[in-house]
Amino acid sequence: MKHENLWAPWRMAYLRDLAGRGEHAAGPSAGPRNFLRHYWEHPEDDERNHVVVRTDEGLILLNRYPYSNGHLMVCLGEARPTLADYDPPQRSAFWDLIERASDLCTRTLDPQGLNIGINQGAAAGAGLPEHVHAHIVPRWHGDTNFMTVVGATRVIPDALEAMAAAYRQTLSKG
Repeated sequence: MKHENLWAPWRMAYLRDLAGRGEHAAGPSAGPRNFLRHYWEHPEDDERNHVVVRTDEGLILLNRYPYSNGHLMVCLGEARPTLADYDPPQRSAFWDLIERASDLCTRTLDPQGLNIGINQGAAAGAGLPEHVHAHIVPRWHGDTNFMTVVGATRVIPDALEAMAAAYRQTLSKG
C-alpha cells in the first residue's frame, strides 16, 4: 500500500499546548488570556502575530489554529463580550472589517465559498468570550475529509507565514 505524507509541522505546537494543559479540544494558545487584546496593544508584533490589517478600530489576522487554509479573524481593539456592548459606530466599524476581510480572502484565495461567523458567549463556542470576534473561513468542495472525521485532525496545506505573505501581497495591489 502506498501512503502519501501530508506535512503540517506547525500544528505540533498546538497539540503540545493542548496536551500540556490536559485539553483535548480547541482552545487559545499559550500566553495572554486575551491574545486579541494583547495583539491590539502591541502593533510592533503584527508580523509575528500574523496581523494582516490594522485600522484605527481593529484588526484582521490569521487564525493561528485554522479550520481551513487562510482562515481569518476580525476584532475591534476594544474588548467587549457581545455585539450589543458596542455602540452603533463601533458595530459599523466591526462589520466594515468583516467585509474587508471577506473581500481580501476572496481576492487572495478564490475560494468556492466562505463561512462568516460570530460565536458569542462560551456556550456558543466562543474560545475567547470576553472579546467578541468574527471568523472568515474560506471553503472549497472536499476541504473536509476523513482526517477531520476519523482522526479529529484538520490538514492545512500552507504555513501561516506564507498565507500572511499572500494576503499582504493582495493588499499591496490595492
